[in-house]
Amino acid sequence: MSLTNEKAVIVIIIAAVCTFATRLFPFALFGGKKEVPKFIKYLGDILPIAIIGILIIYCLRDFTKGNINVIVPQLIAVAATAAVHLWKRNTLLSIAVGTIGYMLLIHFVFI
Repeated sequence: MSLTNEKAVIVIIIAAVCTFATRLFPFALFGGKKEVPKFIKYLGDILPIAIIGILIIYCLRDFTKGNINVIVPQLIAVAATAAVHLWKRNTLLSIAVGTIGYMLLIHFVFI
């Protein structure tokens, strides 16, 4: 193995250990019969809404450029995301529908 390959393997191992540790940490901290603190429950309730808000702001950052081929697909995707979220109350599904819908719109409709 060359030096570059060795470095790549080390980086992959470190990334895998860090990923595993972050997945294991909540179970080690709150596992068993321990009650989850109210603050953590609050974060679990509020973060999905905050994440969607941040994604909307990020997605609409080019809104001021005034290009109709950019603005209309964004508005349709935001409306689809909101509609699916109000209908199903599933954050992952809402984000997926908005993202996939936007990608389809910009690649096949608003070319």
